[in-house]
Amino acid sequence: MQVILLERVAKLGQMGDVVDVKSGFARNYLLPQGKALSASERNIADFEARKAQLEAQNLETRKEAEALSGKLDGQQFVVIRQASDGGNLYGSVSTRDVADTATAEGFTVDRKQVIIRQPIKTLGLHEVEIHLHPEVVAVVTLNVARSPEEAELQASGRTIQDAAAEEEAAADFEISELFDDIGGAASDEDAPAAATSDDESA
Repeated sequence: MQVILLERVAKLGQMGDVVDVKSGFARNYLLPQGKALSASERNIADFEARKAQLEAQNLETRKEAEALSGKLDGQQFVVIRQASDGGNLYGSVSTRDVADTATAEGFTVDRKQVIIRQPIKTLGLHEVEIHLHPEVVAVVTLNVARSPEEAELQASGRTIQDAAAEEEAAADFEISELFDDIGGAASDEDAPAAATSDDESA
């Protein structure tokens, strides 16, 4: 099916391009979303008549998107989730979760704008794309943790496992120090006894 694009569509073309697409893709996505019109002579003529207006609107919305992207790009949002000791989530983080978290932080984001390239099923830092406009994409980081404290650890480049390992190492060190002290005290007690036995043999 041939359609004329009303805006830039990734991997398809720019505004005004007439492209061939599968009819299901056109009917279910491009046409209802207002991203394209069927490429009839009438629609093409109508587009040409409105082209300047559409380009002006596109430029305006792109400027707005770029302004928002300047504030949003590089942001880190904390998402608290339950997870196993191994760091696997019970469930996964959805586009709605990302949109809700960003909106709670003062950014207006719709879940349809969020692209999660790989399912988020583990704790840690994950990059997510937010498509603010066909030509403007912001990349944010989701800090998925079990608690705000764990999120702080992860933000500093450490994990809860690192912290636990460090605590365990510190505890082991304290125990070895304690045993060294006990061993030192025991050898001190043995020394006078040895001296006494030497005196007796003399």
